[in-house]
Amino acid sequence: MERPKNALYQLAASLRGQDEEELRQVLELLFFAYRDFTGEADVVLAEFGFGRAHHRAIYFIGRNPKISVSDLLGILKITKQSLSRVLTQLIDEKYVRQEIDNSDRRRRLLQLSDKGLALERQLTARQCRRVIGAFESAGIDSVSGFRAILRAIIDPDDRHRVGRREARPQASETHRLVG
Repeated sequence: MERPKNALYQLAASLRGQDEEELRQVLELLFFAYRDFTGEADVVLAEFGFGRAHHRAIYFIGRNPKISVSDLLGILKITKQSLSRVLTQLIDEKYVRQEIDNSDRRRRLLQLSDKGLALERQLTARQCRRVIGAFESAGIDSVSGFRAILRAIIDPDDRHRVGRREARPQASETHRLVG
């Protein structure tokens, strides 16, 4: 049985090696998009003497209040030594608060301070504006496909960590973040 020659089949065929140039163009788009997506935040982070590891820690602590250090390590996939350096600076400069877990005194739980929340919102707002602009340019129909592609790129063992939140932000919160 002959397969239909629709656009999706053609793209799949090209991505399987029939057209290496097409795949390389997608890879370049990912590299340039990542550079520009992170670049705006890098400018703000540099003002505080922070780097991308600080940004990722701030972001995921903000998304997961009272996250344990071990759970944060699992998300970031960096060494304990690297995270320790980043967390020490964020805690010393009062962007992150740390407390001992009452049920397991060996566990340290992390959450953003008000200062940390303000920085996280500033960084995220810049990146949200870029993403919103991209969706406006590509069209609203592109959102679900884009999310599906990104989710499929993530290692299967980590997909459960992404984008599954019970409480949705209120429209007023979203407006404050990007408005």
